[in-house]
Formats: sequence, C-alpha cells, structure tokens
Amino acid sequence: MGQSVSAAKLRNRRDWNHRQRSKPKSTALICPMQAEETEELERSNTDGSSDFISDLPDECLACIFQSLSPADRKRCSLVCRRWLLIEGQSRHRLSLNAQSDLQPLIPSIFSRFDAVTKLALKCDRRSVSIGDESLVLISERCRNLTRLKLRACRDLTDAGMLAFAKNCKGLKKLSCGSCAFGAKGMNAVLDNCLALEELSVKRLRGITDGAAAEPIGPGVAAAALKTICLKELYNGQCFGPLIIGSKNLKSLKLFRCSGDWDKLFPLIVERVAGLVEIHMERIQVSDVGLAAISNCSNLEILHLVKTPECTNAGLGAVAEKCNLLRKLHIDGWKANRIGDQGLIAFAKSCPNLQELVLIGVNPTKLSLEMLASNCPNLERLALCGSDTVGDAEISCIAVKCIALKKLCIKNCPVSDHGMEALASGCPNLVKVKVKKCRGVTSEGADWLRATRGSLVVNLDINLDMGEHLDASASDGGAQDNGIEFPPMVGSQIGASSIASSSTGRSTSFKLLGLMSGRSFVACTLRRLASSSRS
Repeated sequence: MGQSVSAAKLRNRRDWNHRQRSKPKSTALICPMQAEETEELERSNTDGSSDFISDLPDECLACIFQSLSPADRKRCSLVCRRWLLIEGQSRHRLSLNAQSDLQPLIPSIFSRFDAVTKLALKCDRRSVSIGDESLVLISERCRNLTRLKLRACRDLTDAGMLAFAKNCKGLKKLSCGSCAFGAKGMNAVLDNCLALEELSVKRLRGITDGAAAEPIGPGVAAAALKTICLKELYNGQCFGPLIIGSKNLKSLKLFRCSGDWDKLFPLIVERVAGLVEIHMERIQVSDVGLAAISNCSNLEILHLVKTPECTNAGLGAVAEKCNLLRKLHIDGWKANRIGDQGLIAFAKSCPNLQELVLIGVNPTKLSLEMLASNCPNLERLALCGSDTVGDAEISCIAVKCIALKKLCIKNCPVSDHGMEALASGCPNLVKVKVKKCRGVTSEGADWLRATRGSLVVNLDINLDMGEHLDASASDGGAQDNGIEFPPMVGSQIGASSIASSSTGRSTSFKLLGLMSGRSFVACTLRRLASSSRS
C-alpha cells in the first residue's frame, strides 16, 4: 500500500514538472487547486518521500562511490549514516600510515572497511613502524586481501610475514620496500600464497649478503608468478631459484642488484621460455648475458640501461633471434660501445619496432635511415645526449619516419634547420619535445607551431648542464628523469559538458552526470540527499 502511494506521488510530481516546463512563463494568478498541489509537492519533497537518490539501491550508490576520487569519497561519507556505511563497505582499496600507534585503531578501521582487497602500509623512515602483531591483526580481518604494499615497515620480522601469509593465501601482488625481514619471511609468502602473480622487492635489508645468503624460492607461488621486479638488493641473486622456477614468468626487471648475472641468465632462459619483457639497469651483465637473452624468442620489450659491458655484438645477437621486439630502450652511458652496428642489426631483424629510446648513444644518419626504412611501425623516438644527432639526422627522420607520432630530442646539436625539416615531414607527428638543444630557438619552435597548427611543440631551452641524463626506471617501470611515452588519448569530455541547469531538469538528470564529473560530485550528492540525513 505504501509503495503504491509513493509511486502515485512520484507520478504526480513528474506530471506537474512536465506541465510547468511546457507552460509559458507569465505572471498569471495561480488557481486554488494549483496552489494546493504545489504545497503538497513541497511537503513531500521536504519529508524525503520523493528523494530520488534515497530510492537508489545500495549497490548502485556503491558503484557511484567507486567512480569518485578518494577526496570526494571522504566527503560523501559525511553526508549521512547510510552513505558512511555504504562507502565503507564498498571501499576495496585502502592506504594507511603504518606507524606504531596504528595498532589500537586496527579493529575499528577494518570493521568499517570490511571489504578491502588492496592495502598499502607506508611508514615515514624517521618513525617507528607497525610490528608483527599489527600485521597479524590486519591479516585476520582482511583474509580476502589480493594486493599488499609495504613501505619502510622496518619492525616487521620473518615471524610476522609467516603469520600474514597463512591468513592471506589469496594474495596476488606483493610489493615491499625498505623492510627489515629477510629470506625466511619472503619464503613464507612464496610457500603459502599460491596465487601470487606479481612480486616487487626493493631494499630488503634482512637478506644476508655473500655466500651465506639463504636462497629464496621457488615455493608454490612460482607456478603463478608472471612479474618479478628486484631493486637495490645487496644479493639479488639469492632470488635465482625463484626466477628459474617461475616457468610462466613474462616480465623480469633488475635494477642495481649486485652479483654476476652472466652466470644466471643462461639458467633462467633454459627454464623460462616465455619472457616478453626484460629490464636491466646498472647490473653486472655483458654480451654473455645478452647472448643468453637472445634465446627468448618471444621478447617484445628490452631496456638496457647503464650496462657498460654490453656492446654492439651482444645487441646483434639479441636482434638476430628476437624478431618480435616492439620497444627498445638503451642508455649507453656515453661508453661508445653501442652505436650504428648494433642499431643496424635491429633495423634488419626487428620490423615490428614501435618505440626506440637512445640515451648516451651516438647513432648517425646511416643507422637512423635504416631504422626508418625497415621499421614502418616506428611511432615513438627519443634521442638524448647524442653528439652525432644533428640537423642532417633530423631531416632524415622527417623524410623516412612516416608513422612517427612522438619525437623527443634532448641535449643534441640540433638547430632551427632541423625544426624546419619537421615542418614538411612525418605526416602523422603529434608531439615534439625539444630540451637543452642550444641551436633551437623559441622563434624556430614558434614557426614550427604556426606551420603545423595541430602539432604540439614543447621547447625547454634551459642549458643547465648540471642535470645529467638518466633513464633510471621508477617503481612502476617508467623512467624517473628519462623518457616516458604516455598512451595516446583520443578525446576527453570536460566537466562543463555534463553540468546540468537548475531550471527544467529534475534531480535524476543531475545524478546521471556523476560518472563523468568528479569535481562537484560530492556537493551534488549532498544536496540531493539533504532531506535523507539520519
């Protein structure tokens, strides 16, 4: 009965709104019947019986909350008790300041956020972090946890990681940095979390250096692991058994890990045949290691950063067998051991190359012309810190690189003449970034913009040579100070395009815009639910 009355009121309100919108505006007197109807509708709006957002199921409201930014979610949780409850139950991702005083708050936090599957625990390096007891409490309340990030939790021990691993066996991704537990704690995770797919370890202080180091892995997790990233480890080779045992591994990233990796790569490649991506930065590897890597016939992405013992010969071996290569990043560290010979090998054997980044390498027109001619899909090119890339090389790129969309030139002897060549070449070029090239002036960049109106030209003529070229990779695999090519975005819809007018539109139309505009979402929802506060 109550539902039929409410439905009738809603129909009456919609009919009245329709009549009011279709009726011409005037100062005519309102008849008594219309006045009574208006008063009744105002009363129904005040008591909340026709508040559209209150009629939304909890699942729909939770879906809306999940599309908001963290700041907007916090604001929405203050609207009313119902929103507070739904916001907490629908939050799957949580980041906490993991200082020691967090422990007494853990029960109340995870009573409210009882559906968390992705958790980050980060502590300031100058503070005392949570210990084993806190981690165990969290694991008991988050048994469905799939992702865990630990940063500077130096008071966690092997025992705490063992208890956590036993409670959260569904973990799929673990990232830990600047923690103090060691090989036993890591092995506890690998022995219990059989669904683990991604492992990232940085500065794990509990790992013993030298021959006494306890081997890590493989464990039951090795069968599911697809990505392993090791950074700044005193003895990263103790993860050798894990890498070798991960037969389904697709991505291997090694950054500043000590040890002779030439001895380990032949064993890795022999057991792990499906590697698609390899990053190596400042590790001890030479052409011997590259020769082993060349047997990864499915390799598509190779980053070789500041490995001075690698030469043209090693790159030639990789190019000859890894014909599916799509992305190649080389930082030669200005050692002059990689040049035209190695690049020509890739030009001859890797026609699918789409992205090429050369830092501290000196290619000439010869190799660049072959790359442009033989790699028709080359869309992104970066040339940084090269003494041989001048106007002639840029002109060659302009003529030959038909598919090129993004070009970055940094600290090269290029002038305005090179910019003039780009004006008539590279028909698909979308963006050009020029930095620290002494010969390129603001006038030359302005002329290029004027000539090609749709082309984005970024010019930085700061010639502070104190900043060194660096292609170091960050935690996410992107580069800190090097070159990063973000994905192309076709079009974006501004928030103004979905802003609804206050005249003639019902509150239901305002609600439809929530999925697109986040800057004013919280205040809109609060206004709609003002009458449903508890």
